[in-house]
Amino acid sequence: MRDPALLTPSEARGLFREGLVTPTSGWSRGWTQANLIALPRDRAYDFLLFAQRNPKACPVLDVTEPGETSASIFAGDLRTDLPAYRVYENGEPVAEPTDVREHWRDDLVCFLVGCSFTFEAALLEAGVPVRHIEAGTNVPMYRTNRECRPAGALSGPMVVSMRPVPAELVETAARITSHYPAVHGGPVHAGDPAALGIADLDRPNFGDPVDVRPGEVPVFWACGVTPQAAVMRSKPPFAIGHAPGHMAITDARDSAYLVGVPGIVP
Repeated sequence: MRDPALLTPSEARGLFREGLVTPTSGWSRGWTQANLIALPRDRAYDFLLFAQRNPKACPVLDVTEPGETSASIFAGDLRTDLPAYRVYENGEPVAEPTDVREHWRDDLVCFLVGCSFTFEAALLEAGVPVRHIEAGTNVPMYRTNRECRPAGALSGPMVVSMRPVPAELVETAARITSHYPAVHGGPVHAGDPAALGIADLDRPNFGDPVDVRPGEVPVFWACGVTPQAAVMRSKPPFAIGHAPGHMAITDARDSAYLVGVPGIVP
């Protein structure tokens, strides 16, 4: 297989459709990745309001009509073209398939939510290391003690992703990512994980742990797994999401979501 960073979105989606299961951080460099949450039409307004009230964690990039299986920024099939999915019934994960056609419902509304993988190329270009890419693992993600603002029947905690950053580069990482507000923007916290209610960095709620080395600071960004945390808390009868870290690779360019500093785009 070619270097995953060099694959087009269509090429990457073809591999996932054929059954390849892998976290997508570092894939299709320069192309935007997105979280997926699909809810029945009668729950879609609640989520749209939840996202509007919590834009840091749930920045919506696109929304489908009920039953549609592609989107304006995603020319593939949302039922087959992600590496892995999670199916929820009454808030409980009941399956993690690579294809959700057998679970699909014609009343599902799909939301594509911004993902922090989108700004990782810019971090690397600026010399900020991204440990989970170095290690070939999934990004660590944690539930926090920060409650999202509820909407309708939906409530839940903010989820964050964590990247260890050398202390002297934390300001650089914050500056770069702040120019990508549609994909979570700048960090929500840097430093002591206990301030977010995280007891042990080696035990993420989603994804894989990574080393935090001497001289590095754990830096936390709002994460698009927050909608799935809300599903688990609020227990709607049915929902489909991506398996955390296994994203929808869209046909939108990262640069489309850059605000203010063209010079930092790789």
